[in-house]
Amino acid sequence: METTIAINHIGLTVSNIEEAIDWYSRVFGFELIIGPLPLVADDSHFGQLALDILGNRLNSGQFAHLKSANGVGIELFSFDDPDSGKKEDNMEYWKNGIFHFAITDPNPREVSKRILANGGKQRTKLWDIFPGGDRQLIYCEDPWGNIIEIYSHSYVETWNYLLETAKEN
Repeated sequence: METTIAINHIGLTVSNIEEAIDWYSRVFGFELIIGPLPLVADDSHFGQLALDILGNRLNSGQFAHLKSANGVGIELFSFDDPDSGKKEDNMEYWKNGIFHFAITDPNPREVSKRILANGGKQRTKLWDIFPGGDRQLIYCEDPWGNIIEIYSHSYVETWNYLLETAKEN
């Protein structure tokens, strides 16, 4: 394969789309592209598209699109029928599927403070990823239970650091 495939967006379910748009904009600076838009299981093109993706249980909801600093999208969904709600256990990391998404900020501690100040939770302490290194991470969650990992450096910078230090030793 000559080129790598880019990550386009991440879809998150929340129980209140207006609050989530506001939260992700205030806490992370994500910009609203469009929405909220209605999501209705009907005979329209988008209704049929939604039914094909989400299945016959869908009746109605809303969605919105935000963008991060590097252009990766955050697609927020809120469902009226079936009703949106938190998972009983949002940290079933041992089961197949996505259990978190990650963002990058040079100061993960400050981002976690903003998350806490805005109704989210801190799940872990601030960790040095590698002993004696300057790469850090912390796990938090938004008010709807979506788990967010915060890296101090980009993904490539973080894991190349391990390769570089291994070559030195």
